[in-house]
Amino acid sequence: MNQQLTRNQRLDRLPVTGKHRKLLFGSGIGWALDAMDVGLISFIMAALVVHWGLTPTQTSWLGSVGFVGMALGATFGGLLADRIGRRQVFALTLLVYGLATGASALAGSLAVLIALRFVVGLGLGAELPVASTLVSEFSPRRYRGRMVVILEAFWAVGWISAALIGYFVVTSGDNGWRWALALGMIPTFYAIYVRRSLPESVRFLEDKGRHEKAEEVVASFEADVDTQELQRIDAAEQQRLRDLPREDFADATSIWAPGLRRRTAALWIVWFCVNLSYYGAFIWIPSLLVADGFTLVKSFQFTLIITLAQLPGYAVAAWLIEAWGRRHTLATFLVGSAASALFFGTASTETTIIAAGCLLSFFNLGAWGALYAIGPELYPSHVRGAGTGAAAGFGRIASIMAPLIVPPILLWGDSIALFGLFSAAFLLAAVATLTLPEQRGKVLDV
Repeated sequence: MNQQLTRNQRLDRLPVTGKHRKLLFGSGIGWALDAMDVGLISFIMAALVVHWGLTPTQTSWLGSVGFVGMALGATFGGLLADRIGRRQVFALTLLVYGLATGASALAGSLAVLIALRFVVGLGLGAELPVASTLVSEFSPRRYRGRMVVILEAFWAVGWISAALIGYFVVTSGDNGWRWALALGMIPTFYAIYVRRSLPESVRFLEDKGRHEKAEEVVASFEADVDTQELQRIDAAEQQRLRDLPREDFADATSIWAPGLRRRTAALWIVWFCVNLSYYGAFIWIPSLLVADGFTLVKSFQFTLIITLAQLPGYAVAAWLIEAWGRRHTLATFLVGSAASALFFGTASTETTIIAAGCLLSFFNLGAWGALYAIGPELYPSHVRGAGTGAAAGFGRIASIMAPLIVPPILLWGDSIALFGLFSAAFLLAAVATLTLPEQRGKVLDV
């Protein structure tokens, strides 16, 4: 161990170890469970139109209320993570939304289901920015962006799981949707693993003056690397640190401090536009297909196929984000999402619906991966949770609006108008992305 390096620098210079992979997989499972819960509601909405005879307005509120909770959860979850720790909040959020989802399976009325979906949203919204911040703070500098994109790829695993549950469980009978929600209790049990097995952020521990614990965590990661290899890395690291660009916002008191406010505003715009387009499209796709005359089973089958295209989108983004950079990767995927949205809006045959949906999944979810990689890198550690949480919280305003605006737009226009709006939002997000600083390879904390 080289005493001239800070603990954060010692973490930054490591190769990817078994402990990094354990952290990534452990956080990723929580992320996948989150995605499964969010994805399930799109299938349950379509099912309840059939079984409960819900109107488009009732359906849109069922879809939106969870995002109201997510907006509050993301904002306050990030602040709480800066106060009590990333791991603590991560475990707490899993517990909250797991229990609320399980209780939703017993709902006897739309009002009760909507109330419980709000509570579910509180947990879901708080978990996402906290998990990405935790992984970002432990990731070696050279692989930081890629590891966060891989974390985000677990979203596709969760959404695919939701599509499988929708196809095989929700369609199994009148109470199939209840059994689907009962499966959503899994995060409750996983919270125990998170609390016991995942490490607390070293940057958080340092900020709170818990230096002995921070040293213990760093040493545990270094123990996974051969001693001679570590000495060679240390020698190279000291030379590298002299030349690397770095950012020092130690005096910044908030995410709106000079030097941070411009990136905060741009990040909020990106989050808002991506949320509006993603949730407006993907929450409604099963219901829109049913409205176009496809059976519940057929529409769920299409959605499952479309969802599978998320995985290659993440894989390409994970490679490009280190090879090409964060900003250009995100902007490119957003432009691709805009073109795909227009294609989907004009699709009329089974072949074109699936092709356009797969392209939208590929580009949109690749963009999500890059966005989650960018967020934590924009802020110093003492406001990092607040910065990522506030951006996610602001974006959730758009996710609240998205399910609500779909019925009136379709009433007065058509699918071309709806997906044209989503396309315009993606393009605006791409423009805002190009104003963000490129953070690849930068030292985040001295």
